[in-house]
Amino acid sequence: MTTAVDQELLSFWLALLLYLAAGVLAILATLLGKRPAKSIAILSLAGILAHTLSLGLRWERLGHGPFGTQFEILSSNVWSLMVAFFLAFWRFPVLRPMAAVVLPILFMMMGWMLLADPGDNLLPATYNTVWLYIHIGFGKIFMGALLIAVGLASVILLRGSATGSRWFASLPGNHSLDELAYRFLAIGLVFDALMLVAGAIWAQAAWGRYWFWDPLETWSLITWLLLAVTLHVRPLFAPSHRLTAGLTWAIFIVAFVTFFGIPFVSRAPHQGVV
Repeated sequence: MTTAVDQELLSFWLALLLYLAAGVLAILATLLGKRPAKSIAILSLAGILAHTLSLGLRWERLGHGPFGTQFEILSSNVWSLMVAFFLAFWRFPVLRPMAAVVLPILFMMMGWMLLADPGDNLLPATYNTVWLYIHIGFGKIFMGALLIAVGLASVILLRGSATGSRWFASLPGNHSLDELAYRFLAIGLVFDALMLVAGAIWAQAAWGRYWFWDPLETWSLITWLLLAVTLHVRPLFAPSHRLTAGLTWAIFIVAFVTFFGIPFVSRAPHQGVV
């Protein structure tokens, strides 16, 4: 007899296999100069639906959202980042070859997720507030926008070689990619700021203070400042596209460590919270 846990795990592994198939197809298509966009989109969407079912079954079984343990946080963020990738893939057809860069980035996160403990957990009463969901929601939109920007930045950097230039020859020029990456970074800045505000409101209700300079709060602010500086450097100093792409990757690395590293090494009240 199939249990809820069995259904949850079956949906979870099906989602990972579909994501893997979409990524492998995207990489092969780029290497061979093919454009199987419809197949990549179908596999990605099917994976998102299977993953949604898995997260929903876990939520119903445990009675709380997937944001307590490292496994839950990584899983829910793989889901949200795949949604961001799918929307960009569908909305901007000319950028579809970028899938060969974005999906491998997500594969690394999936590998880390598989190393985390998938065990059940209980959440403290301070999590029982709508502001937590708003805070997390804004954070996921921020990371989704940043993922697309870093995918564009990666194409610009890879084009520095003859092979990379050939792989992504069908994409617009570096100037156009840099312009689009800048727009996604600007979207990320807005939602990163909203995430910080919503988090402060939640912290006031949970711990009686808006800001405490704990490690996660501090690194979240550093991420926002780095993003804001990068957005101002471009119009003020007109750096090269490759330098801007490098700064975009720096923001992504800092944000990744902030979201998925700091909460699990900090002993402050933010431990385990994203």
